[in-house]
Amino acid sequence: MELLKEIEKIHYNLKKKDYEKAISQCNILIKKFPQNSYLYNLCGLALQQHKRIQAAIPYFEKSISLEPNNIFARNNLANSFKIIGKFELCEKLYKEALSIDPKYVKCLNNYGNFKQLINDYDAAINLYEEALKSDENNFMILMSLAACYHAVGNFKLAENTIQKILKLNNNIMSAHKLLSSIYDYNKAENNSHLENMKEISKSQDLSNEQKIDISFALAKAYEDISKYDESFKYLKIANDLKKKAVNYDIKKEENLIDSLINAFDEVDFTKLINNKGIKKIIFVCGMPRSGTTLVEQILSSHNEVEGQGELIYLQKSIKDNQFENDLLNKKLLQEDVYSARSKLADDYYNWLKFHKIEKDIIVDKAPQNFKWLGFIKIFFPGSKIIHCNRNAKDICTSLYKNSFASSDLDWTYSETDIAKNYNLYKKIIKFWKSKMPNDIYDLNYEELVNNKEEQITKLLDFCGLKFDQQCLNHHRSKKTAIKTVSVTQARKPIYSSSINKNQFYEKNLNDMFSLLDN
Repeated sequence: MELLKEIEKIHYNLKKKDYEKAISQCNILIKKFPQNSYLYNLCGLALQQHKRIQAAIPYFEKSISLEPNNIFARNNLANSFKIIGKFELCEKLYKEALSIDPKYVKCLNNYGNFKQLINDYDAAINLYEEALKSDENNFMILMSLAACYHAVGNFKLAENTIQKILKLNNNIMSAHKLLSSIYDYNKAENNSHLENMKEISKSQDLSNEQKIDISFALAKAYEDISKYDESFKYLKIANDLKKKAVNYDIKKEENLIDSLINAFDEVDFTKLINNKGIKKIIFVCGMPRSGTTLVEQILSSHNEVEGQGELIYLQKSIKDNQFENDLLNKKLLQEDVYSARSKLADDYYNWLKFHKIEKDIIVDKAPQNFKWLGFIKIFFPGSKIIHCNRNAKDICTSLYKNSFASSDLDWTYSETDIAKNYNLYKKIIKFWKSKMPNDIYDLNYEELVNNKEEQITKLLDFCGLKFDQQCLNHHRSKKTAIKTVSVTQARKPIYSSSINKNQFYEKNLNDMFSLLDN
């Protein structure tokens, strides 16, 4: 009975996010009860939630060794391996847990999330549907399923799934936000949803997270009907709350950019580069909201090319292998450059093996790969680099208008942070162009929109691809899933209404615009 009371205290501290106290309490109990599998799993979970993934792994392993059929520890260990990129072990553990209990809902959901990560959307949908057989009203799984449908462009099924969620609970704000990305509020049939969201937003019982989601959704709806002052009112609410919720320090980004320039300043790219890639990669980069998703969709419509979305692998491999204390270590870079085989490139290709890739040419569209162009030139010499650029005010306005899942974009909720990050982006791009002037293809969004066929022809020529008529009709292609906030736009034909959209918010965002370097 005493043990149960102590465990309840640990769960209470986990709920409060007092992870250090929970971990300490677990370890005290483990000393008293060294053969208790549950305690090891609980401690591992506390460490995992505290983002101490490597430290969590031995606890989960010990839990499993004490209780071989412990599906909870297996699921948690699989999640840890997913985070650190050990995909083979991750998938093996999910399968083992499900072989013990095929109806284990959390594991089905997590395995589905893993399948989404490696772009296997058919498998992810099957896993979510299997989980819903046991727990048909699980909001988390229904949201994951809706997000899958959304990513592959099946907006009707996404809408139906969201409507099911809202019938069960109209206060799931993330569902309203996702639905708002599908709806065009110029259509009369969607007015009721706008009115519904307005009423919900007045509630005094909303958490900050709920306020953020519903405010972003309302901002989008009001922009659709050209009520820009009302739209900005909700954008301001959402961004101010989000800014308070994240812990962003611009100094870290400034130090990172300086460390990259310092490390690569003396590198002669013409005298290096012996590494050979398994596949030809087209890296599409630029500031988020600069047109990278559109360009990926155009390229992946080509019959020789396969898009893989925003892969995290390049950044992860660089940080795993060549960073110390959040900064590039110049010595580690030099060691990898001159080694017979690059750990950086090997890691990248090993992760790619888990994707169902049928073509020899792939597109890696992670916008912020613009930071890593020197690494691409050295370690992926057969690749092509496409740099997307766009009117600076339009980029920054669009960033302020959206909420992003990745913590890498925690700087997008402050006008000052957005402007300063844009200036840092310009600084590093200018540096890379000075180092490799012939290796970076600039693709301007406005020129692409205004002269589609000419710009696509030039783009394909730079990539060494023959002209393919399908690239002009990229919006009809469902080859590539889109996980970004650009999903609905990229599923449409190229349109010009997004050009100079900043003018509608000029008076509201003038402080941000004034900080942008010319």
